[in-house]
Amino acid sequence: MANFDQLSQADKSRIIEMAWEDRTPFGAIEYQFGLSEDETIELMRSEMKRSSFKMWRKRVTGRDTKHRKKRREDVSRFVSPNQR
Repeated sequence: MANFDQLSQADKSRIIEMAWEDRTPFGAIEYQFGLSEDETIELMRSEMKRSSFKMWRKRVTGRDTKHRKKRREDVSRFVSPNQR
């Protein structure tokens, strides 16, 4: 089990936001915050209501865009160019 006490509430909120975004791969979360995919899932489970977590897991399971290795090779960015 990872120790999430080191993360600020703002960091936790940003990680959750990134995890909900369709086009943000887990690799981007790992790059920016040092959390693996499994640790991100663990954080989501601990910070969200059970029903919200289950809905999120159903949504991201198998989603190609959440896994950098499954993304098209021409997509090299972490976020949409429309985001700041």
